[in-house]
Amino acid sequence: MQASVNVTQEHNNLSRDGVYIDSAFTPSAAANMARDLNFNGTISGNVLAQPLFIEGGPNGPMVIAATESNNVYALNAVTGNVIWQRNLGNPATSGLPCGNINPLGISDTPAVDLASRSLFLDAMVDTGTAKKHFIFSLNVDTGATNSGWPVDVNATATYNGITFTSSVQEERGGLADVQDFQVRQSEGAQSGDVLRGGFGRCGGEGDGQVNDGLPAGVQAQVCSRADAEWPEKPRSLETPGRR
Repeated sequence: MQASVNVTQEHNNLSRDGVYIDSAFTPSAAANMARDLNFNGTISGNVLAQPLFIEGGPNGPMVIAATESNNVYALNAVTGNVIWQRNLGNPATSGLPCGNINPLGISDTPAVDLASRSLFLDAMVDTGTAKKHFIFSLNVDTGATNSGWPVDVNATATYNGITFTSSVQEERGGLADVQDFQVRQSEGAQSGDVLRGGFGRCGGEGDGQVNDGLPAGVQAQVCSRADAEWPEKPRSLETPGRR
């Protein structure tokens, strides 16, 4: 298989339907595929985020992987050798009011802007005094933090006087690059796979807890603040099974 397709975000398109085409991935080519025992992509931490595939840089084709330990890796796509590695801070391991992901670090799939060679991702970081969501922008070829980043979502995201509270919000929807690369994240409930890809605060439908998820958007080039908006009217005491 010679041709390839950059995979720059979750399911590789904004519709999140997973329908994307690699012209080299034909039935005849797939029939001859086998595991490459020489590939050794060893990383540290649990992986919930989809790995990404990036070409066009000085290091050749890379696999980008992020873990719940807040480790981010660029691996050589042929050998699995580490090209660069970053740890973005301590993940949350206790003190959250709900959720079953432990440690809690990078849960969502990052997004890459090929034009600027920037990797965007959200990480839950235990700063020692608080547990906060930070949105990072890294140079995808070196792992260096781009100027002006990260964005502290707690400190910058508000809506109608409501302040974003990281401890009861979890990023599960994956970052998306829209409107000239405004990086958007969907903060969902910290409840494992119950609301994966959905919105909610600290619980799920029918559990008597408030469901008031908060998507947040950050301008990729002007990152001094995070804008927030409610996707729908906050709800409480919902009927199980209703959306």
